[in-house]
Formats: sequence, structure tokens, C-alpha cells
Amino acid sequence: MIYATGDTHGGWMHRLNMASFPEQKDMKKDDYVIILGDFGLWDDSRRERQALDWLEGRSFTTLFVDGNHENYDMLDAMPVQEWRGGKVHALRPSVLHLMRGQVFTIQDRRFFAFGGARSHDIEDGILDASAPDYRRRRRLLDARDAQYRIDHISWWAREMPSESEMEEGRKNLAACGNKVDYILTHSPFTRLIADLNGGEGNLLPDALTDYLEQVRETVSYRHWLFGHMHVNRPYPVYASVCLYEQIVRIA
Repeated sequence: MIYATGDTHGGWMHRLNMASFPEQKDMKKDDYVIILGDFGLWDDSRRERQALDWLEGRSFTTLFVDGNHENYDMLDAMPVQEWRGGKVHALRPSVLHLMRGQVFTIQDRRFFAFGGARSHDIEDGILDASAPDYRRRRRLLDARDAQYRIDHISWWAREMPSESEMEEGRKNLAACGNKVDYILTHSPFTRLIADLNGGEGNLLPDALTDYLEQVRETVSYRHWLFGHMHVNRPYPVYASVCLYEQIVRIA
């Protein structure tokens, strides 16, 4: 069994408890729940470590692509492991980050994973906590309820992919004949954004959505699943679905 859901923002105990997700009673560790970005790895606090331990204690294995609300300093510091044909970070033995541009074979199905997304809730800027005027600027922004983040504390430039990650994705897709069963992303692709007349939830095209648009145009896939938009909505013309709170079985 394979299930998928959208952004959890660290709320794993709320989204994946037995009451919210009773299907897990019939699942084993070789069954999977996929989280489509904004998994919510944030601060390595005691609370977060306990929540990850709780997630490890579930009957299933959790897989996730990264989003634009992750601590990339923590993710990038983890050792890279090989798993099911691709590269992962293991937060726990059965809580795995599917790294960008990787193709995985899971239950005889091929999955292409490519996380990341550009943040759109930063219209008032990114603060540098080491800057001399940091405290003053933060007080001013807080006073008017501004939308800002703090570099390497609540925002990371690594939310957007590198050229090497995009190229690795191209190579891995070419190695399987540009044909997969599922594509797993956090961000949507450019054509879908364009069809929404300029975006939904302040989404606009960018380098990542353009890359994913190239993937859409060149790769044969059965289903594309993504998050980020905080809605549960299918887009049948693209064989795609955006997930948020819903947990849906895909295999």
C-alpha cells in the first residue's frame, strides 16, 4: 500500500494519528506514506525529536520530498544513503527524505522525486540575524505584521534547486527512458500556474516551475502529485493532483 498527503509542517502527530488515518492499522513497514513537501523539519528541538520518534513508531514507512519550509542546514548535513535506486537522507530508519532528481522503484513502480519551491510569504524581505540593525528592523517589521523570514533560521536559499540537482534529474530520467509511474514534487509546473491565470495563493512561475514544465513535456508519467498550494484539487488534464490535508491511496 502507498498513500500520499500534502504539507504537514511538522504536524505529523496530528495528520497521521490513528483517528485521522485509521488505514494504518493494516500497514507494515514495507507500506508507505508520502508527504509532498513542507514536511516540517525545523529546529532539532526536543519536541521535534520526540515527534520524529513517534513517526518512526508508526506501522508504515514515511517518505517525503522537501518543500520551502525545511531546515536545509540540517538536511544537507545528513549522510546520503542509497535506497530503492535513488539517494535519501534517513531522519530515522523508516523516515526518509527523497532527494531531488532521484528515481526510486517502490512496489514495482517508478517514482521521480524533486522537492523544493520558492517561498511567496516573504514580500517584506529576508533578514540577516548577524546584521547590526537586525533587532531594530525586526521590531519594525513585527509592528506592522510584515511577511519576512530570517536567513538560516526560518528561510534557506536552498529551497530552490541547484543546476546540478536539475541536471541529475535529467540524467536519471533519461536512464529510465524518460518514463515513470509517478512524479512527486512540492511545486507545481509552469503550465498549471499559467492556467490559473497568474497563480493561486500568490504562485508565480520561476526557475523551478520552468524546470518541472520541461519534465512534464518530456517525461511519460501516469500521475503527478504535488503540494504547496494548500488545496485538495485534481487537475485531470495533466493527470495531476494537489494534496493538502487529504490522505489518498495511490497504489
